[in-house]
Amino acid sequence: MLHRQRTAPDPLCNREATNSAYHSGTSISHPTTVPLPAQIVWLFVLAIPIACVAWTITHEEVFREPREYCVRCSRECESLWKRKFFYLFTCEYCFSHYVTLFFLLLTGYRLLLLDWRGYLIAWFALVWVANQYMTIYANIRVDLKVERLNAKKVEKEVEHKELEIEERRPAVNRPAA
Repeated sequence: MLHRQRTAPDPLCNREATNSAYHSGTSISHPTTVPLPAQIVWLFVLAIPIACVAWTITHEEVFREPREYCVRCSRECESLWKRKFFYLFTCEYCFSHYVTLFFLLLTGYRLLLLDWRGYLIAWFALVWVANQYMTIYANIRVDLKVERLNAKKVEKEVEHKELEIEERRPAVNRPAA
């Protein structure tokens, strides 16, 4: 009869599940002991800086020159691998996968499970939420731009009407030319 050497249980694991797995000789994956609501809060909060970094690098003016270089290389490089590598820096969806990986390594955040599958689930969930945030932000920017353009159009119409009114005034009120 083989005896297993008992190791100290993981403090994040459910002790009953650990003990029953030890006694039955089976291996089970343990759910995290972090409450699900806290994991969900982490999911939605951690996706904010991921979206921010991915959007800033792929869209904002501060990174325009490097982005234009990457766009040019993604179209003109001879090698397929080089073209795909440079494309990563021009697509917010693609780039958000790498930003998410960085934040997972930085924080150690796992979703639902404590093992590698928790990291994998967290990775895809964070990418999805971050991309939802970027979509919302893009739609808000479009709406603001439309409002700004409409305001400029109304301003020009008002100026045009003011000029028409000015031209219709009697010659008495106008200064001599």
